[in-house]
Amino acid sequence: QVQLVESGGGLVQAGGSLRLSCAASGRSFSSDAMGWFRQAPGKEREFVAAITWSGDRRYYADSGQGRFTISRDNARSTVYLQMNSVKPEDTAVYYCAASSERWKLTMIRSYVYWGQGTQVTVSS
Repeated sequence: QVQLVESGGGLVQAGGSLRLSCAASGRSFSSDAMGWFRQAPGKEREFVAAITWSGDRRYYADSGQGRFTISRDNARSTVYLQMNSVKPEDTAVYYCAASSERWKLTMIRSYVYWGQGTQVTVSS
């Protein structure tokens, strides 16, 4: 069992920055790939970014490429999502998730454990 707790969401103006954190507990965090997903009202949950257990591979959705950076600190069992130059369309609930998969990390079905989400609202 893995518990994931996101934090760092809030209200930010367009063009600003925000850093989301996801603290993991319950089992070996360092062996899991981690991902960030988001869900806007009335839309399906979508992939944002993912990082392998070692951090050697990172994946980004086109929407966040060049603006978002995913990183992890295995000693702190925490994964981060740095969001820069945010846009109103980034408004959503952001979820972190853990996966034992080594590939297909952009796919929702690769993830078993999910956090409760943190709201990000970008004002124009």
